[in-house]
Amino acid sequence: MVRVWIIIILVGVVIFVLFRSRKPRNYEGPYTGSAVEILNKRYARGEISKEEFERMKNDLIR
Repeated sequence: MVRVWIIIILVGVVIFVLFRSRKPRNYEGPYTGSAVEILNKRYARGEISKEEFERMKNDLIR
């Protein structure tokens, strides 16, 4: 009886993993968009300060 439950649980885990891996992912690759768009996203996420943002933006626009 214990073996039956172990098999049922394993089958459930395998089904879960298979369905989870088939979900579409919203992954943006490292090089999507222009440099200014990437810079805007980094600033919006708080990865860089305003000073860094302005300096990098000026470097890109030149």
